[in-house]
Amino acid sequence: MNVRKTYRNYIQNNLFVKIILVFAIIVNLTIITLSYLLFNIMSASIVNNELNSQKQAMERVNRYMEQKYDWMQDTVQDIYRNSLLASNASYFLRHSYSDYAQYILDQNYAGGNESAVDILGYLADKMDADPDIQNILLYSTDMQQLYTFSANGPRKLYATDRTHSYIPEIMAEEGPASGTPNIWIRKLINQWNTQLYAMRLQLNDKNSLENIGQLLVYFDAGMVNRTLDQKQVPFKGTVLVLTPDGQVMADSSNRYYGKPFPYMQQIGSLQDVETLDEPSYISTLTQNQAGYIVVGILPKSVAAGAYAGLKRTIILISSICIAVAVIIPSIVIFSIARRTNRIVHFMRKVEGGDLKARLQDQREDELGQISHSFNDMLDKLDKHIDREYKAGLRLKQTELAALQAKVNPHFLYNTLEVIRMRAMSQGAVDVGEMIYSLAALFRNTVSSRAENTLGEELEMCRLYLELFRIRYKDKFTYAIDCEPELLPVQVPKLLLQPIVENYIVHGLNARRKDNRLTIEAIREDGLIRVFVRDNGKGIDPDKLERLMLRLRMPETEEEQSFGLRSVHERIRLIHGPAYGLDIVSEQGQGTTVTLSWPAAAEQREEAHDV
Repeated sequence: MNVRKTYRNYIQNNLFVKIILVFAIIVNLTIITLSYLLFNIMSASIVNNELNSQKQAMERVNRYMEQKYDWMQDTVQDIYRNSLLASNASYFLRHSYSDYAQYILDQNYAGGNESAVDILGYLADKMDADPDIQNILLYSTDMQQLYTFSANGPRKLYATDRTHSYIPEIMAEEGPASGTPNIWIRKLINQWNTQLYAMRLQLNDKNSLENIGQLLVYFDAGMVNRTLDQKQVPFKGTVLVLTPDGQVMADSSNRYYGKPFPYMQQIGSLQDVETLDEPSYISTLTQNQAGYIVVGILPKSVAAGAYAGLKRTIILISSICIAVAVIIPSIVIFSIARRTNRIVHFMRKVEGGDLKARLQDQREDELGQISHSFNDMLDKLDKHIDREYKAGLRLKQTELAALQAKVNPHFLYNTLEVIRMRAMSQGAVDVGEMIYSLAALFRNTVSSRAENTLGEELEMCRLYLELFRIRYKDKFTYAIDCEPELLPVQVPKLLLQPIVENYIVHGLNARRKDNRLTIEAIREDGLIRVFVRDNGKGIDPDKLERLMLRLRMPETEEEQSFGLRSVHERIRLIHGPAYGLDIVSEQGQGTTVTLSWPAAAEQREEAHDV
C-alpha cells in the first residue's frame, strides 16, 4: 500500500520525475549499449593484435627453423659442389675409419695440403661455427656405423650393425626432414637433453647417386626461445614446433618437451577457438618441405587479461558519463520543477481569490515569460474588475442613493404620471410641468442601461434644474451649453446629476434673487471637459481641502460626499487615474466643478493602462 501511495505521489502524478526516469533509462541503455559494443570492438581488436603478435612470433620461429633447414641443405650442397670433398665423404661412408684415415693421409702426402678435404674436419668446422648445434651424426649405410660430433664431448664412432641395434632400420625409414631425436640414437650416444630437435638429409654418391648415408644434426630447441626473447615485439601464449605425429621439436613454454603433444586432433580443427587445457585461440603455419608445423596457442583467459584494464576503464568512463548525463539534467529539471510548482501554487492562490499575488521570476525563458504574462493578465484583470464591476457597483449605489433604495420606481413613476394628469386637468400648469420633469428623471433612473449619451445626461440635468427653477420662480436661473459633436459621446449614467444636486443642496441661497448655474461641455487638448459653475456660497478652504483629500483616499464607509466620490471614481475606473473630478471654489463667490476624460476611445484605453 505504501509502495502504491509513494508511486502515485512521487511518480504517477509527477511529470518531471517521469521525465527524469525516462531520460535516465534512455541514457543508461544508450551508454551501456554503446559501452558494450565499444568493449566488444576494442577487446576483439586487442585479441587480434595479440594474435597478430603471436603470428609474428610464429613467423620468426618458422624463419629460424627454415634457416636451420637451409643450413642443412647448404651443407650437403657444399659437399656436392666440392668434388674432392664429395669423394672423401663417399669414401668415408663406404670404408672403415682406419681405411679413411689412411686415405686422407695419402691424399695429404700427395697434395701437400693438410686436412683440406677432410669431411670430418669440414663437419667439425660447421659445428664450431653454429652454437645452436649440439650433435652432428654421420651415418654410413654400407658400414652400418655412426660417427658423432658433440658440442661438449669428443668425437665417437659407433658400430650399429643390424644384429645388435635398431639404428639401421631407423635410418632406413622414410620420414620428414625434421623431427625429434630417436630414443635409440639417444641411448647410443647418451644424449638425454629433451630440448633438442633433429634435421636429417640423405647423402648420395655424387657419381652413381646411390644412397650411401645420412647427415643428422641435433639443434638446441632452447635457442628458439632465445630467438623470441631477443625480439622487441612481445607476445602472449605459447609457440610450438611439432612434427605431423605430435612430437615436440620446440616449445616456448617448456611444458611439452619429452612427450607427445596431447591436442593434435584440436590442432587440425577449422575452429578459431578450441578447448585444450582451457579454451584457446589456435594458429598454425606448416612447413611442407621440412615437415614440421608451427603452432600458436593463446588461451582466452590470457587474451582477456590483455583487455582487463580496458574493461575497467570503459566501466569507469561509462559510470562517469551516466552520472554526468543523469545528474546534470536532473538538476536542471528539478530547478524547472521548482519554478513550475511555484507557478502552480501561485495559480491556486489566485484561484482562492488572492488577486494581489504576483510571481517573482526575473528570467527570460519560457517559464519566466509565463510568469510575466500571468502577472500582466492579473493586472489587466484587476483593471477590468475595477472598470466593469466597480463602475457598475458605483452606478447601482448612485441609483440607490438617488431613489433612496426603498421606493418601487415603477410604482412611483406611474403614480406621478396620474398626479400630473390630474394637475393639468385642474389648470395647475406649473405643477404639471414639475411632475413631468420629476417623472422623466425617474424614468431615466429606472432604465437598465449603464451608459447614456452626454446629450441625455445634460437633458436629465435640465429637467432636474427645471424643477427648482419653477419652485424658486425668479430667484434661480440656469444655462446649458454643449458643442454639438459631443452630444452623442457615451458617458456613465448619472454622471452630472450628483454635481448639480450637490449645488442645489449646498450652494443655492434661497434669499438671493440672482442664483445661477451654468453647465458647459467642450473638447480641449484631446480631452472632453464639462464645467459646472455656480455663483453660490462657495466652500471654505479647509473644508475644500478635506473634501479633495477624501476624493483621493480609498473608499471608506464614510457617507459624506458620496455623489462626488461616485462620479470621480467611476471616471478613474473607466479612463484611468489621470482623469476625474476637480473642484475650484472661493467662499462667497461660487464654485467650479470640472470633469475631464479622454476624447477618443483609444486614448481612453491608453490612459487606462497607465
